[in-house]
Amino acid sequence: MKTKRKINSFFPLLALSLLLIPFVATQLTPEVNWSILDFIVMGALLLSFSYGVFFIIQFAKRKWFKYGLIVLLFVMLLLVWVELAVGLFSV
Repeated sequence: MKTKRKINSFFPLLALSLLLIPFVATQLTPEVNWSILDFIVMGALLLSFSYGVFFIIQFAKRKWFKYGLIVLLFVMLLLVWVELAVGLFSV
């Protein structure tokens, strides 16, 4: 049980620590201009992705099925990120 709790807290910490990169870049350079809403949306995306990977690892039985679902989830994350960033698929 203790190992699951450590893993369960590791994924959100990793996801939120990735937000430090644009935060530092926003402070240092004018090229990166993130608002608080950008941080909230990206934090929600990263947290949902990390919990999705956690649940896939916990509940998927076969190794190839786990990897396939994680790749699918990652592709979905990238598509949403690209759409929010530049509106590539805007209708």
